[in-house]
Amino acid sequence: MLLAHSLRYIEIDALHRLDAALYDARVRWFAQAPIDESIVIVDVDERSLAELGRWPWSRARLADLVERIFSDYGALLLGLDVILAESDESSGLPVLEALARGPLRQNAAFRAAVEDLRPALDNDGRLAKVLHRHPVVLGFHLSSGAGATTSGLLPPALPVGAGELEGATGLTDWPGYGANLPLLQQAAAAGGFLGAPVDPDGVIRRGWLLATHAGQVYGALPLVMAHQLLGAPVLRLRLAERLPWQSAARSLVAIELQSTRGSRLIEVDRQGAVLLPFRRMAGGFRYHSAADVVASRLPGDALRGRIVLLGSTAPGLLDQRVTPVNEALPGVEVHANLLAGLLAGTLPHAPPWTTVLEAALLLFIGLMLLRLLPRRSPPAAVALTLLIVLLLAVLNLLAWATAGLVLPVAASLCLLTLLLALQLFFGSFIELRARRRLVALFGQYVPPELVDEMSRDPERYDMRGRSAELTVLFADIRGFTTIAERMPAGELAAMMNDYLSAMTDVIRVHRGTLDKYVGDAIVAFWGAPVADPQHARHAVAAAVAMQAALPARNRLLAGRGWPPLRIGIGINSGTMVVGDMGSRHRRAYTVLGDAVNLAARLQGLSAHYDAGVIVGEATRQALGDWPCRELDRVAVRGRAARVTIYEPLADSSPSVGTARAAGDA
Repeated sequence: MLLAHSLRYIEIDALHRLDAALYDARVRWFAQAPIDESIVIVDVDERSLAELGRWPWSRARLADLVERIFSDYGALLLGLDVILAESDESSGLPVLEALARGPLRQNAAFRAAVEDLRPALDNDGRLAKVLHRHPVVLGFHLSSGAGATTSGLLPPALPVGAGELEGATGLTDWPGYGANLPLLQQAAAAGGFLGAPVDPDGVIRRGWLLATHAGQVYGALPLVMAHQLLGAPVLRLRLAERLPWQSAARSLVAIELQSTRGSRLIEVDRQGAVLLPFRRMAGGFRYHSAADVVASRLPGDALRGRIVLLGSTAPGLLDQRVTPVNEALPGVEVHANLLAGLLAGTLPHAPPWTTVLEAALLLFIGLMLLRLLPRRSPPAAVALTLLIVLLLAVLNLLAWATAGLVLPVAASLCLLTLLLALQLFFGSFIELRARRRLVALFGQYVPPELVDEMSRDPERYDMRGRSAELTVLFADIRGFTTIAERMPAGELAAMMNDYLSAMTDVIRVHRGTLDKYVGDAIVAFWGAPVADPQHARHAVAAAVAMQAALPARNRLLAGRGWPPLRIGIGINSGTMVVGDMGSRHRRAYTVLGDAVNLAARLQGLSAHYDAGVIVGEATRQALGDWPCRELDRVAVRGRAARVTIYEPLADSSPSVGTARAAGDA
């Protein structure tokens, strides 16, 4: 979907809005240019309305203002951000003319007096003479829709070569227009249309340079003013041929102004629009009140040699626009920004190849993250994603700051966010599934804290059989047959449940893995499934703790009228097979091997030597500095060589807490 959006096969509105918001942020960050002294705005502000009267002013007053701008202050070019569409009847001349044609048509003296007064009372004619003497570009507006009408006289169309737009699509065609009085437009040097496209969120980010009406091409007011300032060069349109992913046959990509002083290329979009080069948050140009111009209160060089735009900032005239830099920017300053950018050649632009760049970037980022993210932990995945976001931001801002390139970034950011979210979601899901699998596999054998430890890297653990160096423990109740014969079945079951639970708790505290219960016997081992370098010490510590827990347990049994219990424990270390073993009907996670058998034999010898715990030679060596008492060298069934057996000294053994701390370490 993101690729289709980047290649303009589909339009995702949310991405357009995000790109627009990011564009606005870039504009605001870089809108710190100094005031452009070459362009000046003569402002019909509230003070002007208070001094010179309400708008619209008479053409005589407007003619006086234009004359002073050029004759008194020496302006270079004037552009009017106003439309002079109706005749000025404020002088009363139309009434006198109606009388001369009507009731007083027989009065020759009256008709002669009207003719004598006409030059002084013809405000439109007076303004036309002023416009004819000076370089002035008038504004007009274009309209569309079913009710579009035409009024006034359009200025001459731009000198575009015949057939240059043939087969091209995208350039806006306007069926209606509202232009200036023919008398005034014919007297002016040129005319340019006003208005700018408004984005769906109500913000003006672009300005049209070209539009068509009845097959003719017209320019916007800033473009026509730049055209005049550059000596009215030949205007050529550059069209791009259709690319494989585009539907249009040909589209406009640039306007070239060719003159004897060189050529200037203005890159545009297929609608003939450019991004507006906002210089500052507001006040990027010098403003002078129209009242000060009329009253000659400006310094003599305030307008000399400068380009002047006449417009309004008075709130009542409603010529304010929502832009990325200001929510109420005067419309005349929007034109000034565009004109300054055209003259300086500093228009931000998004070339047609940005669609290819965006698609390639999406593919590169997507394939790279699909390969890298699954191999990273959640914190590392977040860090990697943030690093790519930072790199994209830096490259995007560098492209803007150094070349004025507007590179789309919303789709890439969206892809990064979605891939990270999916990775975190599936990572959490897989981790939870792995944790559940570990609990299902090992929960009945292994203490919960070991299951938590295993869940941090679940891929390392499984129940397949393997050979490992482990320690195994056998614990058996002495004289259990006699006890069982004397107790009722229900009480015997209750006593055994209580005993087995208490002893199993001790084993779990010491990081042991419960193998099985064989009648009254308990089998446990250390070192699997979680590797434990101290497996021998932990097993012996558990055995000592089991013996130490018996007196308190026996007091509880005596309180219920049950006999006391004595246990014998045999422990041995060595290489054994550990894993999920059994038949297709029943399986268990257990240990097998000669070292296991020896542990069972040692448990059997504990009663003979009246020792609570007996360990083999391998376990004794693994205990290190743990104090032990050598009991004997014995012949064990199934072994040819004699085996030295030992009894660990309980009073010098580590406490349960110490054993747990050692296990955690």
